[in-house]
Amino acid sequence: MTIDDEDLVARIRQALKVVIDPELGHNIVDLGFVYDVSIDDGAAHITMTATTRGCPAASFLKEGVANSASLVPGVDTVDVTMTFEPPWQPSMISPGVKSSLGFAEVN
Repeated sequence: MTIDDEDLVARIRQALKVVIDPELGHNIVDLGFVYDVSIDDGAAHITMTATTRGCPAASFLKEGVANSASLVPGVDTVDVTMTFEPPWQPSMISPGVKSSLGFAEVN
């Protein structure tokens, strides 16, 4: 990946922070829903998950990801893949969000 691609991936990840999970009330990046973002000649490939396989917000989140990523300059097309492997776990949440949701750190 080139430096330009790395910058574009970082800008895509930042853009995805506007996508808020309606149940948890935080953005999908900090919740650990975005597993991978890659770029290939202007095509953004995003692999993401939701809290559970039957999550009613999954299609809403996927659509929000596609829309947000497509607004990033340099992105020509967006492909969003929803996966449940590995399954999402609360341990994937960023520390600041984890504490605001009431998850205690276990030593």
